[in-house]
Amino acid sequence: MKHTLRQIFNSGKFVTGFAILMAILLFVFIYPIFVTDPPLQIIAQGTFFEPGIYVSVYDSISAEPFTLNLRDAGAKRIVSKLSADDRVAMKEWLVVAGIPEEDIDVEDTKALMDLWNANYDPNKKIQGMTFARQRFFQRLDKNLDGLLATEALVIAVPNADTGVMEQVDAVEQKDYVNVNHVANVRWLPLGTDNFGRDVLTELVKATVVSLRIGLVAGVIATLIGLTLGLVAGYIGGWVDDIIMFITNLFTVIPSIILLILISFSISQEQRGATTVAVVIGFTSWVWTARAVRAQVVSLRNRDHVNLSKLSGHTIPHIIVFDILPYIASYVVMALILQISSGILAEASLSVLGLGPRTTDVPTLGLMMNWAMIYQAHILNKWWAYLPVLLTIATISFSMNLMNTGLDQVFNPALRD
Repeated sequence: MKHTLRQIFNSGKFVTGFAILMAILLFVFIYPIFVTDPPLQIIAQGTFFEPGIYVSVYDSISAEPFTLNLRDAGAKRIVSKLSADDRVAMKEWLVVAGIPEEDIDVEDTKALMDLWNANYDPNKKIQGMTFARQRFFQRLDKNLDGLLATEALVIAVPNADTGVMEQVDAVEQKDYVNVNHVANVRWLPLGTDNFGRDVLTELVKATVVSLRIGLVAGVIATLIGLTLGLVAGYIGGWVDDIIMFITNLFTVIPSIILLILISFSISQEQRGATTVAVVIGFTSWVWTARAVRAQVVSLRNRDHVNLSKLSGHTIPHIIVFDILPYIASYVVMALILQISSGILAEASLSVLGLGPRTTDVPTLGLMMNWAMIYQAHILNKWWAYLPVLLTIATISFSMNLMNTGLDQVFNPALRD
C-alpha cells in the first residue's frame, strides 16, 4: 500500500492535476469567509459593470446603490457610458424611427439625449431589425439613465444609536472620488453580470455547486456501472445477456439526448441541483459498466477466484473480496472522469436552459446561460463568460491530469 501511494505521488501528472484542483477548492472555500454577500444579491444597478469598479454594498439614503469609478468624473463619466459607437448606434435607431438625419448631431450630447428620450420606445418593433439588435438598444437605453444628471451622490453611514442611514458627505458629478473615504465600498475585480451581481462571488458559489453536482453524478454513475459490470462479468450467461442488452440500448442513444428529454420533462421548479445531478448520474453509467465487465471477465477464472469458489464462498463475497480489490484502481480513475463529465454535462444542460432552476443557486452552466441570453459575447463583455470558461477548463484539465497519472501508475503497459 505504501509503495503504491509512493508511486502515485511520484507521478508528475497526478501531482500537478491534484495541486491545481486543491488550489481551486482552497480558494472557493476560503473566499466566502471574507466575502459573505449572497451570490445572487444585486449589489449594483445597471448592466455589466466592468472589472475594477468600486461598488457601495449598502443602500444610500435614496435606497439605491451607487457605483464609483475612479475614471468617471465629469466628461470622462459621460465618455465611459456613451462611446462614439453608441452615439452612431443611437443615430441609426433615430433615423430608422423617422427622425431626419440632418437633425441629429452625435457630438452634441444634450441634444442627442433629448432626441433619444423623446423618441425611443423599447417596445417598438422596427421592420428588418433583429431581436439581438433590439436588445442592444434596450440595454443602451438603461445604461444612459441619469447620464446627464447633476445631482450629487449621497454617502451615508448608519447611526450608531438608531441604525438609520444618515448623510455624511456628497459626491458631485464632476468630482473624483477617493474610495477610502466612502463607507462600505467593495472592489469588484471581475465586475458585475447583466443583473448587477458580483461575478467573482457568483463564480465562487457556482464552482462549489457545480463540483457538488459533478461529485453526486459521478458517484451515482460509477456505482451503477460498477454494480452492473461486476454482476454481468462474473455471473455471465443470461444475466450477462440481459445487462448487456440494456447497456447496448443506452449506448446507441446519445446521453445528451436522454439528458435533454428527461430534464425537459421535469418542471423548472423541481429541477434543483441535486435533481439534475441524479439525472446526469443515471444516464452516464454505460461506458463504466462495459469497461468494468471487460475487466471482470479477465479475472473470474483466476486461481484465487477458483479457490474461493471451492471454499464455498457466496457470489457476493467473491465479487466484493476477490475481484473488486483488483479493479479498485480502475474504479477510482472512472470516478474521476465521471465527476469531470458530470460538470460538463451540467454546463451543457444549463446553456440549453434545462439546468437547475435559476432562482435557487448559480452553477457554472447557468452563468454561461445568463451571459449568452444577454449577449455578453456579442457586446464584448468578456468578464461575464470568460472566467466561467476558464474555470470549467481548469477543473476538467486537472482531473484528466490526475486520471492520466493514475493510469501510468496502475497500467503496466504505460510504465516507463
